[in-house]
Order: sequence, then structure tokens, then C-alpha cells
Amino acid sequence: MDLDAVLALWDQPSEAADFRKYYADPVPVNGVPVTAEELAARARGLQAAFADRRTELVHRIETGDQIVIGFYMHVRHVGPYETPLGRAEATGKRLKIRVNDILTVHDGRITDIWVMSDDVDLMRQLGQLPSSV
Repeated sequence: MDLDAVLALWDQPSEAADFRKYYADPVPVNGVPVTAEELAARARGLQAAFADRRTELVHRIETGDQIVIGFYMHVRHVGPYETPLGRAEATGKRLKIRVNDILTVHDGRITDIWVMSDDVDLMRQLGQLPSSV
């Protein structure tokens, strides 16, 4: 599994066909089937919301058919971003977003994804939640 190529899909303009090279179609994301077209749309949404994106890989653990990665996305918030806690309009702020992914891989393709993003900390950084929450 070329993890660098997978991460690059999220940083550059990519089409559904690009995602199909590395992901099952559909692929469950937190238990919900997501098509390659939807993955490409999610990537475009991230690219529209965040400029100057840099991924800092903190942990990479491989066990059998799973890869667990912990990383920070360093970004500048330039467009609207939908979070589970609400929509965040562009602020221009530089952010450090903490994410953990558990990827199941079969035959060189990701067949299951569990994503855990620290949305509370993100909303704090955006000024949408008090620092004490």
C-alpha cells in the first residue's frame, strides 16, 4: 500500500478513478458506504476549505491487513467547512487538525476506514467553542 499516494489524493485535484486505484468502491467510512465519486467530492471540499495543506504523520502502525495512522493536517482555513458540530465559515486562520484513521487493506486497496477527527479542538481553534469545553 502506497500510503503517500493515498494521502496525496486528498491534497491535489483527484477524480473518482484516482480513488478507485486505492479504495474499494464503495468503501465503508465509519460504517457508511461511500462511493469513489463521494470520496473525490469530499477531497474537493477539503481542498476548497483548506489551503497550504501539509500532512504531518505522527504514527503509522501496520498489523496484518490494517494500517493505523495518526496525523496532523496543517492548513489555512480559506473556505466553508462542514463539521459534525456545524458549519465553519472561512477565518483565514492557520489550524492544526488532529486525525486518526484505521484502514483495512485487502489486495492493495482500502476496504474499510474508521476516521476519528478531533472536531472539538478544531472548533476551539476556529473560535466557535470556548477553550474550556
